[in-house]
Parts: sequence; C-alpha cells; structure tokens
Amino acid sequence: MPRARVVSRRTAAPLPRRASLGEPSAVRGRRVAAVKPLRVDAPHPAKAPHTSFDDSEFLRAVEHAKLDAMKELAYGASHEINNPLANIAARAQTLLRTERDEANRRMLTAIHRQAMRAHEMISDLMLFARPPRMQKETTDLTALAARVVGEVRPLAEERGILLDLAPAEREIAAEVDPVQIEVAVTAILINAVEALDSGGEIATAVRFTGEGWAELEVADNGPGIPAEVREHLFDPFFSGREAGRGLGFGLSKCWRIVTEHGGRINVQSAPGRGAVITLRLPGAHPMD
Repeated sequence: MPRARVVSRRTAAPLPRRASLGEPSAVRGRRVAAVKPLRVDAPHPAKAPHTSFDDSEFLRAVEHAKLDAMKELAYGASHEINNPLANIAARAQTLLRTERDEANRRMLTAIHRQAMRAHEMISDLMLFARPPRMQKETTDLTALAARVVGEVRPLAEERGILLDLAPAEREIAAEVDPVQIEVAVTAILINAVEALDSGGEIATAVRFTGEGWAELEVADNGPGIPAEVREHLFDPFFSGREAGRGLGFGLSKCWRIVTEHGGRINVQSAPGRGAVITLRLPGAHPMD
C-alpha cells in the first residue's frame, strides 16, 4: 500500500500595522506619540519567487499602487465633471443679466454660487491628481507665512479665534514654488480654524532646523484628532467634520504639494490636547 504524503501547512503571519500618517490611509491600532510620515517613493521591483518580501517594502508598494489609482480616478472624474459645471455656471450668469424677478434672481445666483463651489472642489481634486509643474525660486518663508496668516486672520477673528505668528529669530529662505506652498500653508491654517470652530488659539511658527531643512508649524488648542480620523488624515475623499475637524481636500492637497517638494508632514495630536501639524521643507537656509 503506497505511503500517504504529508503536506506541511504553515500559518500565515498577519500583516504588520503601520503608524505613519505621511501617506493616505495609515492602518489603525498602534499608539504613537509623534507621527513621522513616510515619503511615497517608486515601488520596488518584484521579488523573485521563494524570497522573503520586506514588510516595509510591501506596504510602500501597496500604498504607491493605491495612490496611483486614486490619482487617475481623481483626474479622470475631475475632467469629465468640470466641463458641464462650467456650462451650468455660464448659463446661470447669462440668465442673471436679463432676469428682473427677484425670486428668480436669487435662484439663479444660488445655482451659480454652488456651481462655482463645485468647480473649486474639482480644482482641488485635479491639483491632488496632477499638480502643475513647480516653478521653484528662492522664497522668504517667514514673509510667506506672515502673508498667509494675514489672509486667514479675518476668518479666525469672525469665530473668536486668536491666530498668531511667532517672531522668527532670523529670516529663512527655501527653494520652493511660493504659490503652491502658500496653498499648502493656507490649507493647514483653515483646517485648524475649522477644528476650533469658535474660540481658542492657533500659533504659527517658522524656523530653520539645520542641515538644509525648514519647518512651518501650526499648533492649535482644539479638540485634537481622534485616532479613527488620524489614520485617514490625508485621504482626499475623507471628511472628518462629524469628528470635529473639517478635512475634505485641504490636507490631501497640502500633503501632495509638500511631498512633491521632497518634504514631509509631521502630525502630533491627542484627543482633547489640540494638534500640531508641521511642514518640513528641504533646500532651506538662513537669509543674510
């Protein structure tokens, strides 16, 4: 009688969880004091059969593939939706020129306003999917931060929020696209304002950390970022408004701009203890 073969069965080890927030959809479950995000790099080549696959390489490859798919979806959807939206807005504006009835004018104004609002959201999506080519130049980051704080301050004051910029020890410059970095810093500040809603403080600071890096820090004393929101912090299709912090496309847009510059975003937060979001940018140096 032939001998039966014994088949060895190995129990598959569970995938490790990761705590980084530098890329969309960090896995939940691990408590971290300070979150240091990863930069999304090109996926590593596939391993030969029967060789072990490093866990960090696998997670990076998965995140890269997921991000590519998300970017293509965002760009394709944005392009298809943008054209009819522009048509709606243009026709509403044309009708407004000749409409005399006040009720009809209010309805047409609402149509135009909502179409333009949707257009802005689509523009954010397209920026996330395919940012415009960077026009880098030597930029005074301290002056840039002061300009953005000045623009957002009226919004903060409407809600009784104190928005302050700490005096810099020295002026700091970096080789960046000033328009895109302004967009990124504005997104972080507006996110902090929405987190506080009414009352509270937001402290902004710019500093040179040495070795060619500059930091733009935004700290608020709001409700903090819950763990279930933190793991999706930079996802473009996620909104945490019901959790007390408006997200939408603002932070995903910021993440995209900063990583395109070769920078990083660090997040520190705990429920009830506010949040500190720091943009780290390379190519920085003190100004003479």
